[in-house]
Amino acid sequence: MSKADIGLIGLVVMGENLILNMESKGFTVACFSCTVSKVDNFINGRAEGKNIISCHPIQELCANLKTPRKVMPMVKASKAVGDFIELLLPHLGNGDIIIDGGNSHFPDTTRRTKYVESKGKLYIGTGVSGGEEDAPFPLVILQDIIPKTPDLLELDEQLENAWQGGGCEDGY
Repeated sequence: MSKADIGLIGLVVMGENLILNMESKGFTVACFSCTVSKVDNFINGRAEGKNIISCHPIQELCANLKTPRKVMPMVKASKAVGDFIELLLPHLGNGDIIIDGGNSHFPDTTRRTKYVESKGKLYIGTGVSGGEEDAPFPLVILQDIIPKTPDLLELDEQLENAWQGGGCEDGY
């Protein structure tokens, strides 16, 4: 089985729709939820027959990603973001990227960025716009100011090309 381009954590409406959006643009996506039945129901329902890899333990999600690994927790801005960071860190390598899709408050993003970078990984704080109805269609990913490493520039370019019409906006 080939490895995924990106992993997404969280299979409520926005997470599922964002996965389907990325897959429809040619990305292979790995998905994870703490609720195993959500992963199974998604893979056997809306995601059936698509380039989407189901993962049950979080280490399986990380193992199924191309390097540098890109993991996007799509969880509500809260303590849960920090909890997922702690779950992910032991399974990521230096230079891997955590993309917080929950539109966290900027002081939390600043604190998490420093923490994750102290562990040799990269952290991007984002907000995904479009709502549950628009997520399968062009949408906007709003990024905090991020370091422009080659891997992040490539990811940014891929997302811009994938979401023509929706685009990606630097800063917010």
